[in-house]
Amino acid sequence: MKGTYLKFYVHEAGKHRHIPLYEWLLEAAKKLGIRGGSAFKAVAGFGRHGVLHEDHFFELAGDLPLEVVFVVSDEQAERLIELVREEKIQLFYVRMPAEFGVVNGE
Repeated sequence: MKGTYLKFYVHEAGKHRHIPLYEWLLEAAKKLGIRGGSAFKAVAGFGRHGVLHEDHFFELAGDLPLEVVFVVSDEQAERLIELVREEKIQLFYVRMPAEFGVVNGE
């Protein structure tokens, strides 16, 4: 199948509607009928403000970058991006064409 690889970048401590933003994105995608998504924690990273965030054993968690990733139809990608707009959430995202399927699937 052809579709979209959609990735959002969020901060670990980011919240929306009193829940972690990555969790809100996953739940919102599920409600839109998207069949899967994942959140990945970075070891280090920096964003548009140039502040480097790193994972150190002695520090408390909370400000590392997370990637929230979906491989979806083009229509599903557009609906999720539109929902983020409607919720007035400021997020950086990456949208790329993707080919996907299941090897040895039924």
